[in-house]
Amino acid sequence: MNTRRHPWATYGLAIAGSYYAVRALRTAFRLQSLRGKIVLITGGSKGLGMILARDFALKGARVAICARSVDELEKARSWIHKEAAAAILAVPCDVSQRDEVERMIKHVQRVYGPIDILINNAGTIAVAPLEATTVQDFEKAQNVMFWGMLYPILAVLPTMREKKSGQIVNITSIGSMISIPHMIPYSSAKFAALGLSLGLCTELKPSGIQVTTILPGLMRTGSFINAEFNGRKEAEYKWFSIAASLPFLSISAERAARKIMNAVVNRDSLRILGLPAQIAATIQANFPRLAVQGLSLINKLLPKADSRMQSYEAPTAGRNLKASEPVSLRVLKGLGHSAVQSYQT
Repeated sequence: MNTRRHPWATYGLAIAGSYYAVRALRTAFRLQSLRGKIVLITGGSKGLGMILARDFALKGARVAICARSVDELEKARSWIHKEAAAAILAVPCDVSQRDEVERMIKHVQRVYGPIDILINNAGTIAVAPLEATTVQDFEKAQNVMFWGMLYPILAVLPTMREKKSGQIVNITSIGSMISIPHMIPYSSAKFAALGLSLGLCTELKPSGIQVTTILPGLMRTGSFINAEFNGRKEAEYKWFSIAASLPFLSISAERAARKIMNAVVNRDSLRILGLPAQIAATIQANFPRLAVQGLSLINKLLPKADSRMQSYEAPTAGRNLKASEPVSLRVLKGLGHSAVQSYQT
């Protein structure tokens, strides 16, 4: 039996290897261009936003972060300063309030100058069946993840148009393409954010402004302790926290941040992060009936609404539910709990 590799296969592998090597070198070179750039990251006090702030600072960028909590901002600023040995501008701001956003942008511009890169990362997660979801849950999701994306964009656009340069990076979610059961308010807001981001990419390109849309799958940021749960709260927390911890379902926060930075310097228009998310997006786009069947199966496996709920109950944050976990579950979620310790406390 002849096991010799065909010459064309060898040539193909060599060409592919050369392509990826050149791309890696080009990306490494472009990362150096971040030095001196002014970068603003919303939702920068925890998780992915905090990691991105550190990584941009390590490349020499001048970084500003914003979030609602003054205490959490200070913790993040101290952590980033320790990790990157760089000064970080931390500005309290609720991105769902337009007047606060405009004041925050003006403050960053007074201290640093015109913003070169805006990264819209602020988000909120609510997990519950539709029966335990209120109109207010939808409003909160839209206020943070749609209006909280639009307001900063509108605030930085005038100076970016004047300079005829700049980059807007919108971090949405695979949930902006596939509506996940028990997360309808979240997905609804992310769908709106995706439409905004893709439309802006087309309209702003002639102005010299690049819009990059990022669609991560599940990330191991430990965010499940800050997510809000309703219905059968402990059961909802259990499935979501497990899914956000398993390595074959979720991407590490560090790896996600590296991929986002690469997408930024390569000025990509769209990047889907994580193999599971890429597979899910492909199925949704090409086999929508199969996608619906798969999501319907997932929905059947998720906790049903508690029929004993006679009236609306306020949602509970994951950090107030984790105490009831058995030891076996904590072991299963080891990577998730490690992310909590690293990026959420």
